[in-house]
Amino acid sequence: MELKTLDKHPKNGWFKSAWLAIMHRLKQFTQLWSLQTLTDLPDRLRNLWQQLIGSYWFIPTACVVAGILLAPLLVTIDEHFDRETVREITFAFTGDDDAARAIMTTIAGAVLGVAGTTFSITIAVLSMASSQFGPRLLRNFLTDTPNQFVLGAFIGTFSYSLLVLKAIHKYDVGFGVPQLAVTFAIIMAIICALLLVYFVQHMVHAIQASHVIQGASNEAIKNIHYWYKDRCDIEHQRDVEHHDVEQFNTWSATPIYPPCSGYLQQIYLESLVTLTQDYGGVVHINANLGDFVTDRNIIGYFYKRPADHLDNRHQTNTLNLAIIPRKPDGLFWQRFAGCIRIEQRLSHSNDIAYSLGQMTEIAVRALSPGINDPKTAVNCVQSLTACLSIMMRRQPPSPYHFYIPSPDKQTSNQSTSNKPAPDKANTDNSNIESVNNKPRVAILAVVTHTPKISDFIDASLGEIRRYATADLMVLKALCQALVDLNYAQVNNAQQQTLLHELTLIERAGQDNLSYQELIDDLISMCQQAKHFILEKDAQHQYFAYVPKFDAHIRKVLQAQSR
Repeated sequence: MELKTLDKHPKNGWFKSAWLAIMHRLKQFTQLWSLQTLTDLPDRLRNLWQQLIGSYWFIPTACVVAGILLAPLLVTIDEHFDRETVREITFAFTGDDDAARAIMTTIAGAVLGVAGTTFSITIAVLSMASSQFGPRLLRNFLTDTPNQFVLGAFIGTFSYSLLVLKAIHKYDVGFGVPQLAVTFAIIMAIICALLLVYFVQHMVHAIQASHVIQGASNEAIKNIHYWYKDRCDIEHQRDVEHHDVEQFNTWSATPIYPPCSGYLQQIYLESLVTLTQDYGGVVHINANLGDFVTDRNIIGYFYKRPADHLDNRHQTNTLNLAIIPRKPDGLFWQRFAGCIRIEQRLSHSNDIAYSLGQMTEIAVRALSPGINDPKTAVNCVQSLTACLSIMMRRQPPSPYHFYIPSPDKQTSNQSTSNKPAPDKANTDNSNIESVNNKPRVAILAVVTHTPKISDFIDASLGEIRRYATADLMVLKALCQALVDLNYAQVNNAQQQTLLHELTLIERAGQDNLSYQELIDDLISMCQQAKHFILEKDAQHQYFAYVPKFDAHIRKVLQAQSR
């Protein structure tokens, strides 16, 4: 009877439901964490660190905590420090308690007022950046480390000064004035004054378009180096039994839905490979990083390996336990939710398209009638060209991801018992495991979608072309950019992409430029660029556009000289 009475009470009912929900979440987290592979731990910690430093409060909060901890530490040191030694220091504070209170009060009030001023300047800069560069670039200003550190130094000094002010007593009470703590506060006040000058200079430099474009370009290059390797990955060169790469899409398929709606920001491949290994199948992810998905969108498929497939004979880490293909169940979907990261807003998160899109957005806004700054658009085109050129010179990531099954312990023991000790001089340094002196075949586990170079060119340079149809300067810069991309030792498919973009630029100029002379100038440059790209030894030649008028003047001068 007592239990029923307690359950009917609204407070007890709410407490019981909250407790059950917490225990369920804790059990689910423990279960999922035990099933996730630790090889993805660096990526998860990196994402957590990026989220921390990406917030505006982290560094200022750390500075406040440092000030709170440093104040009692220096006060304690003052209690055990010889005051005669402090007086011998030239710049040390040696005044009485009234002077110490006046100094600490002045420092606390001054740095708090300056902190409010810096925050106001930051808000004004954010408003200007939002109107000129776009709201999606505000994150670059919010995550600016010098800006956060300056604000943190001000409020950290304020917190430190308040706590030291509390520790100042009369000479007849305790040890009196904490001279070292007051001296350190004076030093911090001088540093804060210098930081204010640095902050103004830094914000003036940060609001410039060239600086914003360079920051977005550096972020894009870092993401390109993360995904695109210097040399070909050996994973997609391994032999796969029964041609799983070509045949996996004929197996029994189960649609894969995201756990919630939002932007796909991260795919933890190692955890996903472990999941497919446990369920005996292949996961094919069709969505790209940065794509918006709903909870009812199909982002991929799980292909269950046939029961008679020879890969099912491989054993797991548990002896005499083979991999049995099975359909996805509730535990599969719980584990899959931990293999991807979906957020409600776009972030960089090693996404190349997002970094390139920032420069594209700056160029598009610069071409708007309200701003009308084609020089900034040309600067964006040149930075995009540098990023795309690096991407075209490097090896794209393989869409196929494999795992090497664990060797059969009984078989390996029998083979090693009849085998002589290996010679250290002849050992193979390959990472591929072997059984009975034969390399173990890698098994296909995950297939992802890899965007092509043509997709990035169309989403960046092609998007700028659509808004620069009536601007000859930007159209000629796009034409020159395609010629510069040809120096990256392009293949036939990439060469056709460059030629197609040149045709679109030529057509855009014909339809939108106001004067026939401008149209002829653009067509002439596009035609010369096409001929240059089609040359066999174009990578070792210099492209110099010669306008028709300049060519005519040159012919006239040559004729006169004769």
